[in-house]
Amino acid sequence: MKRLSTKSNNDIRQVRHTRVRSHLSGTAATPRLSVFRGLKSITAQLIDDMAGKTLCFVKSNDLKKVKPVEGQTTKVAAAYAVGVALAEKAKALGITKVVFDRGGYSYHGRVAAVAEGARVGGLAL
Repeated sequence: MKRLSTKSNNDIRQVRHTRVRSHLSGTAATPRLSVFRGLKSITAQLIDDMAGKTLCFVKSNDLKKVKPVEGQTTKVAAAYAVGVALAEKAKALGITKVVFDRGGYSYHGRVAAVAEGARVGGLAL
């Protein structure tokens, strides 16, 4: 594992992500659902690690209009919509089961909303 001399929050997250990724791997049958949480948007993608290819991805900036959800902030509602949209694309590809990769982020807020949206959309995590 990479050791860091000057540690920023993103560097520490990348070390956590490396540790999480040592246990997770996606295949063609069960791809890895990877989440990246930026300041202005959130991105989710399905990755086949055996072939080294991204099968499909959704970014919150690409969604036309996000419906407000009761009791959620705008960013969390956008993350939920990303999960639902990714599940629709996955179903079109014939994918029903995925492995969730939280990307070193805590499973809370926007990251959990992507997972919940994917479950509602029909993916089994």
